[in-house]
Amino acid sequence: MAKVLMKGNEAVGKAAIEAGCRYFFGYPITPQSEVPEYLSVELPKVGGTFVQAESEVAAINMVYGAAAAGARVLTSSSSPGIALKQEGIGYISNAGLPAVIINMMRGGPGLGTIQPGQADYNMTVKGGANGDYHNVVLAPASVQEAVNMVMEAFDIADQYLLPVIILADGLIGQMMEPVEFNYVPRPNLPEKTWALVGHYGAERSNIKNLVIEPDECEAWNHDHFKVYDEVVKNEQAWEEFKMDDAEYAFVSYGTASRVVRTAIGYLRAEGYKVGMIRPKTLWPFPQKAFDKFNDKIKKFLDVEMSMGQMVPDVAYACNDRNKVAFHGRTGGNVPTVDEIVEFGKEVMGGDK
Repeated sequence: MAKVLMKGNEAVGKAAIEAGCRYFFGYPITPQSEVPEYLSVELPKVGGTFVQAESEVAAINMVYGAAAAGARVLTSSSSPGIALKQEGIGYISNAGLPAVIINMMRGGPGLGTIQPGQADYNMTVKGGANGDYHNVVLAPASVQEAVNMVMEAFDIADQYLLPVIILADGLIGQMMEPVEFNYVPRPNLPEKTWALVGHYGAERSNIKNLVIEPDECEAWNHDHFKVYDEVVKNEQAWEEFKMDDAEYAFVSYGTASRVVRTAIGYLRAEGYKVGMIRPKTLWPFPQKAFDKFNDKIKKFLDVEMSMGQMVPDVAYACNDRNKVAFHGRTGGNVPTVDEIVEFGKEVMGGDK
């Protein structure tokens, strides 16, 4: 398929349709409102259903219902809207249902600003609802990657029966880039024999959330974590940039990683042996990448559009908090190339 120039929000909407999504429930909020706007027009053209719910809470519960019926279903929002959906996301996760959720992050906390941010990391990666659970979290750094990840997210959700969250900052949703749509489904995805669609005399399906007995509830949790173990084993993803001879490594994701990539070019031109590990999955965090490079890296330089929410995961991955330096911007500010170059020089000193 030929490439077309599209805004990120509209491109992820088209990607969802290409991947077989036929239901969307959501509520407008900047900077993701073009996602529902696009789908409100395009979903009916393919026999799909678009509903602008009365609230974010209503929307995520509609997602719960459609997922229980076996549909490929999507919702999208931005930071405070995603916060309102957390209870529903936890219920969907506990019920073992597949769903895809897009978060085009803005600055916070609270209503904050409509400018881009990355401070939803903890809420998303660590889980904003109650109990022991995980969501798969994918972090695109371009519109094309957002398209690819939305398509992949539906397959991951169906394979493991859990929610998948696309965690992108608002710039990814608002920028325009050339993209193409080449959806190739994963082979051997399981049939949805569990779906509540009426089986007409077949074995009765039951999807539950309430597990009263302590031992049964504990067993329920262990069953979920067996699935999570498989996700950790199979789904870690990252990019290695200029890591072959690197002695220092930036760690960054999303829009911040694009700025870091440019800064690395300037630092390399001055003789610094520096590269970048860019997580594509924030959960599972790409531990395998750090296992590969940890022994030869003197320091990891974490750059985020937050106050350092990813730092504990980087420190855990390299097994040494003292090996991690941090630079962050918040409030809707994006780090500049110059400040990242200066941050790198400050950490590396004259070590070329």
